[in-house]
Amino acid sequence: MSNFVGVVVSDQWLQSQFTQVELRGLNSKFIAIKNQKGKVTIDDLPSLMAKLKGFKGVFKEEDIRGGLQELQSDMNNEIDFEGFLRLYLELQRKAHAKSGDSKNSSSFLKATTTTVLHNVRETEKASYVAHINSYLRDDPFLKQFLPMDPTTNDLFDLAKDGVLLCKLINVAVPNTIDERAINTKRVLNPWERNENHTLCLNSAKAIGCTVVNIGTQDLIEGRPHLLLGLISQIIKIQLLADLNLRKTPQLVELVEDNTDIEELMALPPEKVLLKWMNFHLKKGGYKKNVTNFTSDLKDGEAYTYLLNVLAPEHCNPATLDTKDPTERANMILDHAEKMDCKRYLSAEDIVEGSANLNLAFVAQIFHQRSGLSTDNKKVSFAEMMTDDELISREERWILLEVLDKVFPGSVIWKHATKPPIKMPFRKVENCNQVVRIGKQLNLSLVNVAGNDFVQGNKKLILAFLWQLMRFNILQLLKNLRSRFHGREVTDADILNWANKKVRSSGRRSKMESFKDKSLSSGIFFLELLSSVEPRVVNWNLVTKGGSDEEKKLNATYIISVARKLGCSIFLLPEDIIEVNQKMVLTLTASIMYWSLQQPVEDSELSPAPSSRGGSPVPSIDGTASPAPSGMTDTAPSANGALSPVDPDDVATTTAPAAASRGASPVPSWSEGDSSIVSEMSQMTIQDTTSHTAAVDDKASDTAASTQSDDSTSDTATSAPPPTASNDPTS
Repeated sequence: MSNFVGVVVSDQWLQSQFTQVELRGLNSKFIAIKNQKGKVTIDDLPSLMAKLKGFKGVFKEEDIRGGLQELQSDMNNEIDFEGFLRLYLELQRKAHAKSGDSKNSSSFLKATTTTVLHNVRETEKASYVAHINSYLRDDPFLKQFLPMDPTTNDLFDLAKDGVLLCKLINVAVPNTIDERAINTKRVLNPWERNENHTLCLNSAKAIGCTVVNIGTQDLIEGRPHLLLGLISQIIKIQLLADLNLRKTPQLVELVEDNTDIEELMALPPEKVLLKWMNFHLKKGGYKKNVTNFTSDLKDGEAYTYLLNVLAPEHCNPATLDTKDPTERANMILDHAEKMDCKRYLSAEDIVEGSANLNLAFVAQIFHQRSGLSTDNKKVSFAEMMTDDELISREERWILLEVLDKVFPGSVIWKHATKPPIKMPFRKVENCNQVVRIGKQLNLSLVNVAGNDFVQGNKKLILAFLWQLMRFNILQLLKNLRSRFHGREVTDADILNWANKKVRSSGRRSKMESFKDKSLSSGIFFLELLSSVEPRVVNWNLVTKGGSDEEKKLNATYIISVARKLGCSIFLLPEDIIEVNQKMVLTLTASIMYWSLQQPVEDSELSPAPSSRGGSPVPSIDGTASPAPSGMTDTAPSANGALSPVDPDDVATTTAPAAASRGASPVPSWSEGDSSIVSEMSQMTIQDTTSHTAAVDDKASDTAASTQSDDSTSDTATSAPPPTASNDPTS
């Protein structure tokens, strides 16, 4: 189970269309062709697709070939796995349409070549350039490079140093990155560029972007389709940030009665946006229901009705009378401009059905004029709801998704029901499966049933998530050294490793336990980070951590420095300041996980601290500690690690922390490699049960109790997950 590798694609929507079983089956077929021929072209697909389950007897190979030729006349063009998946979905919809299932039918293989073949849409690039010029034009560092010219490659060139992307993340979700951790110089060396991009990718993950298959080298090289994909995700998060009841309680007007609020909260932001749009369209007399941001908007009628409802003073009766779609689209944009809406798209984008730009345009209309009531009893009801009540019970479904990410294949998706779920027993079925899998993983779920999660027992849900987080990181650590010792990694191992690492750097700080109040200053974690990579901490930016403000500065810096190093960090500054022992454990374990992946020569080959880090490294008390000697300024490897690791030697892993090539990849270790053994064998930890239990109790309260206040639980071990039998390739 621990060696199982899931298939992850960068597009979240695309990922959601398949189960892991389906993805593994399709991926194996795709890889087989690639291994045989060296690459996969469109010409290779008809024979493959004609043999897939569900298509046999529905299409002949020549039918599929004809559809592909409609999309691209040159069948020798290379295609990647995501492009193959999109074509698979189009073929699947065509199969449904042919069998009479009109709900799933669509135009066959009409996806734009931009999606499939990685061409760059100039209008989409121009829209993102305009967005960046608007929101970052006054940035102290970037203003010297802005505005960018959308007709050139300014965007890709400026993004190569990583500063632009880091700043854009902070526009989308303020304070995600401590900007003191960004390397901002006109000319950056390879290490500094690599650090910026690693910080960017880990921070993008933290705000909800999918960055799998995007590495630091991709960003350094300025690969257009990957950069635009990442930028579009960041901008989407920014534009949809207010589409929830906490930020916009007026959205409660979209439901007919208060009992439907849970269903509203269960919808993702883009679905809420569609619901808002249909709400106004119905008021305006529009007879159709808009279900997407592509084909349903191409003729411009929905836009016309929407704008007439929201801004009747700018209404032009001739808009609906116009027969030419492009002319109507231009009139729509003129109407929106009179409402002071940013022009995220062109008339051609509306006619062609650009999903990303249409979504951005509708979101901009919502922000400019939502048309929702400000004086309504429902609004007052929503404003009085507590934070717990505002959290959708969709997390019961999300628990299944988390389990499938941590252990792909563990969830039997054909036994699960997707939200919105109106039948209570279906919710119980989902949560019963969550509990069953948790017990298979030996999580502490005594007397816990699925209905406890359905009822929204916050304590039990948080306890479950904490145990799953802890179990995941411990399994990752165990996997790194399973060939050498084979025993479970404990909280005590992590505690002792951290203290030993800091001590080895000549520092005197010590962590007594994961709830040691002295950790609130942040000094120990900064010294730990400095001990695993001396150049990563700029001690000129570190405070003594005496006051609350100084603690906050150190805590925000710690998180950004850890992400810049390559650690996957998902905690808040408050978790460090308040010494949240559970989150402190995950922070320490993430640093340990990164460190143990580095070759033993890392300490000898790492570059000397730059002017940012300073040498010697000052102590907070004013004394100086000598910087490690024997360092050379070696450029970072192509895979993004801060050490000379051959990219071809990097193995894959199921861990979210190593999902991206640019964020702490997992080296492929040989049994003769002594780097992990040399660190772990020096830990003076006895393997007796009594000793481990005693030290663990001191290190932290291991797993959150599901019945009362925090208590310890045995270290969980994995169990083989159930398997599903819905492989489309069989």
